[in-house]
Amino acid sequence: MNADRVLIIAEAGVNHNGDLNKAFELIDAASDAGADVVKFQTFKAEKLVSKRAVKANYQKQNTSEADASQFSMLKSLELTESDHYQLIDHCKRKGIQFLSTAFDEDGIEFLDGLDLPFFKSPSGEITNRNYLIQLAQKGKPVIISTGMATMDEIMVSVNLLIEFGLPKDKITVLHCNTEYPTPMEDVNLKAMLSIGNELDVAIGYSDHTLGIEVPIAAVALGARVIEKHFTLDRSMPGPDHRASLEPEELKEMVKAIRNVEKAISGDGIKKPSPSERKNLDVARKSLFVNRDLKEGEILKKEDLIALRPGNGISPMDIGKVIGKHVLKNIEGFEQLKWDWIK
Repeated sequence: MNADRVLIIAEAGVNHNGDLNKAFELIDAASDAGADVVKFQTFKAEKLVSKRAVKANYQKQNTSEADASQFSMLKSLELTESDHYQLIDHCKRKGIQFLSTAFDEDGIEFLDGLDLPFFKSPSGEITNRNYLIQLAQKGKPVIISTGMATMDEIMVSVNLLIEFGLPKDKITVLHCNTEYPTPMEDVNLKAMLSIGNELDVAIGYSDHTLGIEVPIAAVALGARVIEKHFTLDRSMPGPDHRASLEPEELKEMVKAIRNVEKAISGDGIKKPSPSERKNLDVARKSLFVNRDLKEGEILKKEDLIALRPGNGISPMDIGKVIGKHVLKNIEGFEQLKWDWIK
């Protein structure tokens, strides 16, 4: 991760619908949009969910088999080990970093063997002690999502990572809301700042709102990592498509984030920027006389007017001009010069 650049993770997740060719297309779209990372999910349904577990409401609403179990839905969305290797090769061809989220300890071991630069922990594992300990012991940077979590739970999980050997400067905590899509009134971006202040860690935002405004606002507030779901087509069946960006929207989000990143990257000193210096004289004013004046006259306030351009005596110096003698005849609306008065 580059400390000087916001890391943008395009979350493909399970939006490949179990189709490897769609996963390749998602990589293409993320690369074309300019994202830094494209992220998938690594799990075995048997180790993630009970066969009796029911779907979340958003999963029921967004899948064609509303009565099917969460287990059967997830089973159809698994990626094989071979799939992972093919996806990594495709990412290398497209010049984008591959990443995946593990949902159990076996998944962590597998992903660690793929030589990925960091780990991403999903919101649901923030209370999984053994999972977090295993992440910490790998020694790689860890990004943690915090949907549904309290500040106390986040603090416990971060302290656990530190206790088991992960330096604080390798931890990034993402504010997140686990509702798909997240209502705007539930975003609470200020909580991201509270996380940073309370825990003294790098912060970011994992977004499930519709549109691109909130992640852009998060960057303006100081997010160092942005994660956002995307899909090839929001109308496709599947649990996450409807709360995801389509490729052109992802491209617009990346572009906007990079622009905001530039806009907030200054030194904080208020001064004319290089691009605006040329406009100083054009936009500002200087003192002109507003009538014909004869040599020897004394300048009064009513003899002066401030007009563009601003390359003469500043109107801020009018007090130094009033009461001076005119040393030559001056035509009305000529720009006043210091060597014309005494």
